[in-house]
Order: sequence, then structure tokens, then C-alpha cells
Amino acid sequence: MPDAGNGTDDLTSKRAYDLVSERYGPGANGPLLVAVDLAGAGPDAAEAIAGDLAGTPGVAAVVPPAVNEAGDAAVVTVIPTTGPQDEATEDLVHTLRDDVLPPAVEATGATAWVGGTTAAFIDDSEQMAARLPLLIGGVVVLSFVLLMSVFRSIVVALKAAVMNILSIGAAYGVMAVAAGGGWLGGLIGIDGATPVPEWLPMMMFAVLFGLSMDYEVFLLSRVREEYVRTGDNRSAVADGLAATARVITAAAAIMITVFGAFVLEDAVFLKLAGLGLATAVLVDATIVRLVLVPATMELLGDRNWWLPRWLDRLLPHVDVEGGGGAPGSETAGVGGAPADGEPQPVPVP
Repeated sequence: MPDAGNGTDDLTSKRAYDLVSERYGPGANGPLLVAVDLAGAGPDAAEAIAGDLAGTPGVAAVVPPAVNEAGDAAVVTVIPTTGPQDEATEDLVHTLRDDVLPPAVEATGATAWVGGTTAAFIDDSEQMAARLPLLIGGVVVLSFVLLMSVFRSIVVALKAAVMNILSIGAAYGVMAVAAGGGWLGGLIGIDGATPVPEWLPMMMFAVLFGLSMDYEVFLLSRVREEYVRTGDNRSAVADGLAATARVITAAAAIMITVFGAFVLEDAVFLKLAGLGLATAVLVDATIVRLVLVPATMELLGDRNWWLPRWLDRLLPHVDVEGGGGAPGSETAGVGGAPADGEPQPVPVP
């Protein structure tokens, strides 16, 4: 999680962070709180644990334990030598939890936990990082099934999922480069390397996948209408692209402008969010929707609309246009062909 040391000197939080770091060390901006349960332990247990903490590499200072009136709980404040967002601080938290406290607890009979804001952010980051692939995988699989039900095609649904991940991956990449500082970060006011907030990749995926799928369905619906009407994949792709390109471009331009405005904010995480979101929409509306999707559909031809008969029977039939499916289709599929056969042109009344 980015700490208050990021940003410009115009922010009072940045000036306060720098002042504390200069006079007391960077770790004073993010102390660790070690909570000690003294029930069943000796009266000197808290002091013993504090002594073990003070001797740990990476610890600048340890405040004497604050014991409650009942004498059954204590809080030990640990000041790291590094700032809250430094990787060394994260390593220190794991060292205290895994290597320092277990022997101290066993020797004293007390129980201790490492907490505080910095430790909480580290825990949140690790939990979200572990669950992010599950979130992305679940959403992609669900969207694949829904698109397959709507467009009666494996290829169209799979292509849409892959293309959406492509645009989101591009946004992650640009955001990571900007967070590292350098020339790109300098253009938007990020002078030094800063971590990406743990919640930002998750929120970006949710927003971008929704926008990306919106453009995808809008384009594919028009292409499918033309293909059902004519049975000609080549003309359907061309006509669908021509009919939707202006609307998709206009909508994308609006979203890029909105997201780009976040880059003007002082907070670093807003700059990263705005840059990543704007990049994803730009890539999705230009390279993906106007180049890659039409190109792949043109190359694949009628294979775009292939769906095995057994799978067609399992999937629910979703009639978006309200036309009851293609005329002459045995499975209300696309193109007037059996789901496991080659699509044939549909006669136009």
C-alpha cells in the first residue's frame, strides 16, 4: 500500500511524512503493534518479548510495553528501520511472526500477534493477491458461458474472453511501468517508484471487464444480426464493424477523457487508476474491437458460429433480438445450420 511519502510537496501529508522520517526515521511513519496476551504468563513476559523484538535485524527501536491495569494484556510498539511501503518492512513482519515470536511465546507462556496499520495492509495485499486469479477466472468463465448461450458459438465466446484479458493485461502493464517512476511516471507526476494499492487491480478488472464486454456485445450483436440475415460471414463482419465503429469510438473517447482526468489528481493511486483505466479503454476500443476482433472473425469465416449439438442442448437459449432464432435453424442457432454442421446461408424472404 503506498504510504504518505508519495505525492508532491504541496500535500501536507507528504510534508508531515518527510518531517517524521527526517527526525525519527522512516519506520516511525508505520510502527508495528505487537499485542501480548499475558494470561497464564509470568509478570516479566512482556519485557522478555520486547527484548527479543529489539534484537531483531530491521528493528530500529522498541517502546517499553504498555500493560493494562489488570495485568493480563500488553502492547509493544516496534519501530522498523524502513518505511511502511518498503519490501524490507514486509519481510520484517513475516520474520517477527514466523521466527521471533514463536520461541519467545514458548519461553514465556504468553501469546503475541503482530498488528497495526502497516501489518494490516500487508495482510490485505497478500489475501487479495491470492484471490485475484480466482476472481478473474470466475468472471471469465461465467462470461464465456453467457456469451456462448447468447451467440451460440464457442469461438465467439472464447475470443471475447481472450480479447478482454488482453486489454486488461495491457492496462496492468502500463500501470506497473508508471508506478516504477521513470519517464512514464514522471509525465504524470510520479517521480519515484511506488507500490500499486492492493485493491486497485481488482477494482480495475471489475470496471474494465464490464466496459470491454459492453463494446464486445455491441459489436457482435450487430455482426450476428447481419450473419443471420444473409449467411455471409465476410459481409456480416464488415457491415457490423461499419455500423458500430462510430458509436464504440465515441463512447470510448468519453471514457478515456473521464478516466484521464484522474491523472491530474495529487494522490498517486488516483493517477495510477486513471492511467490504467484510460489505457485499457483506448486499447480495447481501437486495437481490440476495431482490428483484432474483426480480423479474427474474417479469418475464421463460418467457423465463428460453430457449436456442437450436444452443447447446444445443454445451454439455455437466450434470444436477445426477440426473433426466435434464425429461420430454418434446427437449434435456433446462427446461420440456419445444425449446431454440429457447417453453417449454410439463410434464404432471405
